[in-house]
Amino acid sequence: MQEEIRDCGHYDILVAGGGVAGVAAAVSGARHGKKVLLIEKSVKLGGLATLGLINFFVPMCNGRGKQIIFGMAEEMLRLALRYGYGDVPEAFVDGKIPQETLDGYRAQGKLPPRYMTGYSADIFALALLELCHKEGVHLLFDSLVTRVLPDPQQPGSLQGVTVENKSGCCSYYASYFVDATGDADLLRRAGVPTLARGNYHSYQTLAISLESCRRAAASGDIGQATFYRHGGGASLYGGGHPTTVPLYDGADAGEVNRYLIDNQLELLQKLKTEGRKERDIVALPGMAQFRTTRCIQGDTVLRESDAYRHFADSVGAICDFDRRDYLFEIPYGALTRHGCGNIITAGRSAAGEGYAWDVLRVIPPAILSGQAAGTACALALDQGCSLPDIDIPCLQAVLERAGVTIHFDDADVPEISEDRHENND
Repeated sequence: MQEEIRDCGHYDILVAGGGVAGVAAAVSGARHGKKVLLIEKSVKLGGLATLGLINFFVPMCNGRGKQIIFGMAEEMLRLALRYGYGDVPEAFVDGKIPQETLDGYRAQGKLPPRYMTGYSADIFALALLELCHKEGVHLLFDSLVTRVLPDPQQPGSLQGVTVENKSGCCSYYASYFVDATGDADLLRRAGVPTLARGNYHSYQTLAISLESCRRAAASGDIGQATFYRHGGGASLYGGGHPTTVPLYDGADAGEVNRYLIDNQLELLQKLKTEGRKERDIVALPGMAQFRTTRCIQGDTVLRESDAYRHFADSVGAICDFDRRDYLFEIPYGALTRHGCGNIITAGRSAAGEGYAWDVLRVIPPAILSGQAAGTACALALDQGCSLPDIDIPCLQAVLERAGVTIHFDDADVPEISEDRHENND
């Protein structure tokens, strides 16, 4: 007998995916007075930044002592450090390193530190929950979106989604939708064109050892008690990826299983060579650690050649996390597509090509795109328009008031120098 699908209510904004981009979208919408539902398939918030053990806010500065990324990315960085370990470099004061300090680094022939930090993944997840709860976001954990419900009156739009959880099958309806699944699952099911990319043989866990415990005790910093242990150890650029291993298609169930089985067995083989009482694995990632699976074929696609380009529809200035000096902007068109009236994306599924996709997908830019997506939904509700057609200057003004830097300063565009290609990975 077919199970009955219950109607579970209507929301102004429905966000699918509780990673940092989804949390930013949900909180932004709620702060604008909208009724927001956030659906998460796991049992904690944060996505790759918590569940996936990628617990590191990558550099949010230009590498010359000036912070570039602000807004909710800065808010969440501070939230990640409020109750757990981690610190940003003390040299930064109010978003920059004072000139006399920079002169001191230069005199020593050193590059200044970058504005970045590690943090406790699980404590950050708890803090994100508290943030959503305080802002009035309705949360639905342990729930998987299984179907989308197209709007018969508006081609390219949705009227709701069907969710499977312990209560059975439920349908939730909304006026606007944010796909923050990281894999463009909502977009794909809605028939929105997406692009896919393979993933390298890379897998990291959190470990602890007697030596790391001694180091943490000596320093008084619990953050030094854990460290990364790898299954596959391929780099961001594919260095170390086995020539005999095909890239992993993270948007295919069989490929997800191949990735997990290959990497977990490889990790176990490494552990077998060590003294079993001298170390332990604290946590395996609770999700596949894919960097890029699917992204929207947006109205605009960010490319590496767009470094130092100003977009008229920018929703936030960002920096390259791995290379000093490189500056980008997130075009609103990378989150939307004309013909998709009430669906927007954020985070890893924003439209990027090649290395620019990597620049977009990491934690701080993902948060900014989520903030923009949630704000855009709220404004579209107020303006009574589709997401691709909202008033961009109005969106930019609202984001600026919330602390987002919309356009980078042209004074920060560098001359060619020998140290701007420094690898910070």
